Amino acid sequence: MTVVALRRFPTETRSMPVDCAVGEVVVFDDFAAAEGPWRALEGSGSLATPYQGYEFLSHWHAHLGAEAGTAPAIVVGFNPAKVPLFLLPLGLRRSGGLRALEFLGGKHANFNMGLWRRDLAASIGAADLRGVLRALSGRADMLKLTAQPLTWDGATNPLALLPHQRSANAGFSCALIPDFEALFRARTNSATRKKMKKKERALAAMGEVRFERAGDARQVRRVLDAFFKQKSARMRLLGLPDVFAEPGVRRFVAAAAESREARPAPIELYALSVDDMIVATMGGIVAGGRFCAMFNSIQGGRYAAESPGEQLIVRLVKRCCERGLDTFDLGVGQSRYKHLFCEDSEPLFDSYLPLSAAAHLPALGFRMAAAGKRVFKEHPALWSTVKTLRRLRGRLASLA
Repeated sequence: MTVVALRRFPTETRSMPVDCAVGEVVVFDDFAAAEGPWRALEGSGSLATPYQGYEFLSHWHAHLGAEAGTAPAIVVGFNPAKVPLFLLPLGLRRSGGLRALEFLGGKHANFNMGLWRRDLAASIGAADLRGVLRALSGRADMLKLTAQPLTWDGATNPLALLPHQRSANAGFSCALIPDFEALFRARTNSATRKKMKKKERALAAMGEVRFERAGDARQVRRVLDAFFKQKSARMRLLGLPDVFAEPGVRRFVAAAAESREARPAPIELYALSVDDMIVATMGGIVAGGRFCAMFNSIQGGRYAAESPGEQLIVRLVKRCCERGLDTFDLGVGQSRYKHLFCEDSEPLFDSYLPLSAAAHLPALGFRMAAAGKRVFKEHPALWSTVKTLRRLRGRLASLA
């Protein structure tokens, strides 16, 4: 085990319950060294999103993070009895000549957060968090903590006590109930349901329609073959970069979607097929009673007119209700299809915090750039122009 920082916590923690007072903060530069306290927090019902699970992030780092030059800097707070109280899954990466600490998971984590014992999350203060920052100040120049939910599972995110600004995007979710039909009626009107039924019949007229979760390695490969082809075509059409085309992404998703050593796969893969043709896919991650959609795709051409992506979502939400899950979300960012179920907006925030004198000006630059992006996204006319220009770029690129 490699411990790269060991600091006493400030005296303000004495106001906390005795078993919740933080005695020391340790920063691990190795996943294996941090596995014990990490899994202990996961198993104790801590406050955390599914994206901060050990299995998910260890797969991400093995296939993507390490190759991109991200070194683990996993921050763990312990009480005097050495019981883990919180964990911040951070990575150290050079950005513009500065050492920046960011959440592990990169663009593949829609929500970023620490793992917090719930009694600590309810009692920790801003002064205590500044003590954590002091434990990091010798390791990095700057904190770049983005896409953090303001609240999660009914509790306030403790990192919201630090200086922050509203993110350009929000998350979109839906509270589930066991009775799917009642939920469907509550979230849609009769015209929408009638339209969906018509599209279901039209798709069924093309062949046998099947909805299934990929189980074994062969099924995972089949669904991923369809997903990567469909996603690449869609991104070209929209004129957007395809993050799934980057080296290592397929290996990461495949590894995280296959169960190993009796541990469930962190990524669940679903597909909607017409005969042997996969016409829609979705990948997601589940923990704490919540399904978080990570990515999706649809087959273009004649199938696209029948909204196969929405038909898959209807079936998947029904499956989540039957499993007894509490929440279903479709990730971050506005999109028309999300409003079929996920009309509940979840605010996110970003923190760009300098830890060294050299980082004050760059941190200001990051804050201003993020604020500018938010302005564009909050003004429909400006954002529509951006999307039109992207689509034009995509069409020109396809002709080149």
